Amino acid sequence: MDSKIKLVVTGASGLLGRQVLAEAQKRANIDAIGLSFTRTRAGLQTLDLTDEPAVREFFAREKPQAMIHCAAERRPNVADDDPQATRLLNVRVPGILAREALLHGTYFVYISTEYVFDGLDPPYDIEDTPKPLNFYGQTKLDGELATLKANPKAAVLRVPLLYGPFEYEGESAVSVLLGPAKDTSNVHEIDAVQIRFPTCVDDVACVLLDMVEINGRDVNGEGVRGVFHVSSTRSMTKYEMCVFFAQTLGIANTDHLVAALEPPSGAGSVQRPKNTQLSNRSLQQIGIEPSFVSFEQWWTEYLFQ
Repeated sequence: MDSKIKLVVTGASGLLGRQVLAEAQKRANIDAIGLSFTRTRAGLQTLDLTDEPAVREFFAREKPQAMIHCAAERRPNVADDDPQATRLLNVRVPGILAREALLHGTYFVYISTEYVFDGLDPPYDIEDTPKPLNFYGQTKLDGELATLKANPKAAVLRVPLLYGPFEYEGESAVSVLLGPAKDTSNVHEIDAVQIRFPTCVDDVACVLLDMVEINGRDVNGEGVRGVFHVSSTRSMTKYEMCVFFAQTLGIANTDHLVAALEPPSGAGSVQRPKNTQLSNRSLQQIGIEPSFVSFEQWWTEYLFQ
């Protein structure tokens, strides 16, 4: 009998999904399948997660033991511009997947965000009441509720600002800062108000797979269920990240980078919480002690590899 955990990773062509799939493929006890749709490629299966009959057929055919749901609309501005599509992907889809997972005995993990909090009283633990400030955060909170309503055995992992190996600079809200850091011909105002806790996708991937493995070893039937948080403890503003990138790339004079001391306002701006630091206590309580690579070390090595 095959003792491997058959794991499905949605959004496996995205920033987090790629690393979850790569880490899963390193673990001898996991047999991983990656799903994608808009950015599909060799080695991944194509599945439209909004197509309920196709989703049902996939579960019936593959019979996975676990699913990590990374696919989502993660950009607050895009969410505001297309609320209907965002609610479909961030709320309805996780509810559908969670329901099918329950029917097929599949352990389901939904990826959520620090943006479910208003940022006024950090650090946040899982007992703290969510209060999203923007539409994106509300859809992710609604996705949590849809997941846990459809599947009480599911888990939710809230994550902070993520970074990692990127395919294009705009793929994450961290790597996009390389553009202004390198552009010394123009002056760029960079947010110096919102405190972020940038966390490497490699570290989050390890936590997710640890959750899957611990759940698979459960003998009392409780499993790893409910809400969890993961976050680096290193605080930085986007301005500090941008200055670091410029200096690391050999740009000694960073006068082209100006610290914006007021949050963006006007048409197209999205309200963002000031400080949504997440506590790792919930993971520690189930035996996971997350470790986090140094932001400066990771980026220095990555930019010069």
